[in-house]
Amino acid sequence: MAVKLYLVQHGEAKREEEDPARPLTDRGREEAEKMAAYAARIGVRVERIVHSGKLRALQTAEIMARHLKPVKGVEKADTLEPLADPKVWAERLKEVSEDLMLVGHLPHLSKLASLLLTGREDVEPVKFRMAGIVCLERDEGKWRVQWVVKPENLP
Repeated sequence: MAVKLYLVQHGEAKREEEDPARPLTDRGREEAEKMAAYAARIGVRVERIVHSGKLRALQTAEIMARHLKPVKGVEKADTLEPLADPKVWAERLKEVSEDLMLVGHLPHLSKLASLLLTGREDVEPVKFRMAGIVCLERDEGKWRVQWVVKPENLP
């Protein structure tokens, strides 16, 4: 059975000097809303939305959840931080049998996508953008890119 994985880089956040908690900016919130509404419109369905626990990722995950209504809700997970080892999630995803959204940070998401798609962390086959969504699908043990949508691609 095919499994879909949606990788979402958090929306634009305030600079640390401006606010050490780094919440989303107005633009970050608007772009995340736009992307979440689009995802719902095209029929994206996820069981869970998992985020790093950092405020900007939590806020982005909550916006996605409002639109996508994941059955199992939103939860914080470890090893989704910017510098976390992508091998941890690459291993976890081997056991996942439900469609899932991970909301996190660069360079972690880029390295994770690279590892899943090529077996290496440094290839960068997909370019991430704040609030953008990268959809990967695992079928017969192989991950493939299904689509990538960035806020500027939407009307």
